Amino acid sequence: MTGNPSPARIGLIGFGAVGHEVILCLERRGEIARVVGVLEQPEQVAAASARAAGRFPVVGSIGELMAAQPDIVIEAAGHGAVLSFGAEILSQGCDLLVASTGALADQKFGRELADAARGTAEIWIAGGAVAGIDGLLAARTAGMNNASYTSLKERKAWNGTPAEQLLDDRADSERVIFFEGSAREAAILYPQNANVAATIALAGLGLDRTRVKLGADPHVAGPLGIIEADGDFGSFLFEILALASPTNPKTSALTGHSLVVAACDGMRFRARDLLKAS
Repeated sequence: MTGNPSPARIGLIGFGAVGHEVILCLERRGEIARVVGVLEQPEQVAAASARAAGRFPVVGSIGELMAAQPDIVIEAAGHGAVLSFGAEILSQGCDLLVASTGALADQKFGRELADAARGTAEIWIAGGAVAGIDGLLAARTAGMNNASYTSLKERKAWNGTPAEQLLDDRADSERVIFFEGSAREAAILYPQNANVAATIALAGLGLDRTRVKLGADPHVAGPLGIIEADGDFGSFLFEILALASPTNPKTSALTGHSLVVAACDGMRFRARDLLKAS
């Protein structure tokens, strides 16, 4: 994590469920004036501007957003936004805070993104929605041998993903693990569900050495994440019951708040060198 000074000017990509939570959090903190622009799809600008109600400008192109001269841009719009806009933001010397960390699992793209950063521009990842990130960062250099992440959700939470074809009625009565592999594989196969796995991997042993299990479990009270690691430092285990956002069941209620804490309070870690080495 870093305690760098807070950026004065924030740009935001996406005004959906996560972006809306970012705005609400900034308002509660009395820091909405930091927002110099929100990027939305051109056909959504009018509706988003009405929702903004004059609190900040809503724009329809990355050029307009960068013209507002943000110090940091928060991506809160999915993998496509990272792929489409990440390199341009960094090439202009602006920091990028990535929410959709699974997009960084594409090895070629990850290195291209790292190369796009110029001067002091950095690629940041928020750790606020994942307990234990500080421990993983420390254990990485203290001698970590193994790291794993298990994600358990109700069967219906995997609807619309490849898991839907792998799960049968057995998953309504018992735990079924339908995926075991690396964090990189999980992020590529399950882009809407494996951002946490990618974040944990980047903080620890990397995308290829971090093992991931994905499963359906009818007995969990909500999306349950289990982080385990061991090595020369000892061992630890964290369990995170990350309740879903009331407006988007595929994202944690903490996600938007973790992005604000990362951007404004420095609770984040650098990813540029990690991507170059992957």
